[in-house]
Amino acid sequence: DRNLLQPHFDIDPTDSWLYAAWEKQLPVYSPGFEDSTLGNIFSARVMQGKIKSHHAIRTGTEQMQSLIEWYLETDLESPIGFFQIGGGIAGDFAVCCVPTILQDLQRDCRLWQYFAQISDSTTSYGSYSGAVPNEKITWYKLGPETPKFMINSDASIVAPLVFAYVLGQ
Repeated sequence: DRNLLQPHFDIDPTDSWLYAAWEKQLPVYSPGFEDSTLGNIFSARVMQGKIKSHHAIRTGTEQMQSLIEWYLETDLESPIGFFQIGGGIAGDFAVCCVPTILQDLQRDCRLWQYFAQISDSTTSYGSYSGAVPNEKITWYKLGPETPKFMINSDASIVAPLVFAYVLGQ
């Protein structure tokens, strides 16, 4: 119910891409949120009693398990691509589910079928934020023939433009 969610938004939910993802039942993962404004606000709301406990958000390992289960189920029906906004742990976390399935669970699955990233980081090999898409080939995240796109720009400007285009707006 939008009326119940409204007090938690700084914008109208109809303008929120997170709310739109929730409506379409698209998973959104944000590990490492503790090192962000979201983590700061979340901790403050728990301390104020506005959120009952820290367990309202899944831990990183719980998020990974959920992502792996979603990936294995969805991969049976259709190919899955990856659209990464930013970098660091929050940006690179989800793409790691495929190597986890292949190497740690020793199960078969397809690699990500496309990869696109918006990042304003300087390209550098071996880093999270600035790693070029081809570097993900050696980690069993992408294949050599996987379509890969790197958009070097400010995600707060580019992401809404990409979403509007995809949604036909």
